Amino acid sequence: MASAGVGTVATKQRRSTRAGLRTIAVLYIVILVAVPLGLIFARTFEQGWSVFWAAISTPDAVHAFRLTGEIALMAVAINTVFGIGVALLLARYRFPGRRLFNVLLDIPVSVSPIVVGLALVLVYGPTQGWFGPGLSDAGLQVIFATPGMVLATCFVSLPLVVRELVPVLQEEGLDQEIAARSLGANAWQRFVRITLPTVRWALAYGVVLSLARAIGEFGAVRVVSGDVIGQTQTGTLRVADLAEQGEPGAYQVALVLVLFAVACIVGISLLRPREKKI
Repeated sequence: MASAGVGTVATKQRRSTRAGLRTIAVLYIVILVAVPLGLIFARTFEQGWSVFWAAISTPDAVHAFRLTGEIALMAVAINTVFGIGVALLLARYRFPGRRLFNVLLDIPVSVSPIVVGLALVLVYGPTQGWFGPGLSDAGLQVIFATPGMVLATCFVSLPLVVRELVPVLQEEGLDQEIAARSLGANAWQRFVRITLPTVRWALAYGVVLSLARAIGEFGAVRVVSGDVIGQTQTGTLRVADLAEQGEPGAYQVALVLVLFAVACIVGISLLRPREKKI
């Protein structure tokens, strides 16, 4: 009887601990995420739907949205190809410097985007950059143009696809690859018929995370873009400019960016089979 009473007390303590931890986690998310987003939503529609539509349909806003989408899609396409290759390299091969290479992949997460932008200016700046003058002579402008903005966005979203793919590839191992090779399948056939189906949901989730990150990039893009309205101004830069100048429209543009990113993440989370989640 005594041991049963002790077990009951211990069970209640564990339940209380779990409940307390869940409460803390929920409060943390509410304070950092739900409350700010709720305030943005409220401020966006406090003056009505017509004001919202007018703010997001101006020529400058439309151009900012379009430029944001173009840059994000190009950056995601580059990082997807790069991410698949690097993930296969890290998961399937052992080579000198592998640990250092693995560490370097996480630098974009730890380095300030402002520093990234300044570094790109030092390398590709049109006057004092290492490669900028030569590229300018060849008719290619990187800084204060779309190529520099794509480079900055690629850098900040670099590790997202890789970090989604590597655990899945390591968990699956090489058994199916070896079996397919013994049956005469070449490298491309093994990649299309075995590797891609194995990592498809991890790849999809990594792509969506990269897309959301690319859409929300601000610091590095602001440094390399010049923030010229109607030319090199993205959605996030427009939000910042409108807020700094006290002009209407900042909340409306910000909400569109937030809703798109949230919709992407929620959509892929709902579509992804439960048994395939990492």
